[in-house]
Amino acid sequence: MVYSILFSRNAVKELEKINEPFYTGVKNAIAALSINPRPAGFKKLKGRNSYRIRIGSYRVIYDIIDNELIVDVITLGHRKDVYD
Repeated sequence: MVYSILFSRNAVKELEKINEPFYTGVKNAIAALSINPRPAGFKKLKGRNSYRIRIGSYRVIYDIIDNELIVDVITLGHRKDVYD
């Protein structure tokens, strides 16, 4: 099963702010979510129905909608800023 990946406007803006070499790693990790939305190291966030993956110092926060095969990327960014 292949999941579709949707981005919020905030996630697109944050992705555009990331510079190389981190941009490629984050982009590849998000693309890999379409194959496996629950990769090794993913975590369920407390207090919300979202998940996060780590890519170095960057975090991607996303929702999984299994019945529609959708991964909805809510936000992403550096670890010091993403949880605000």
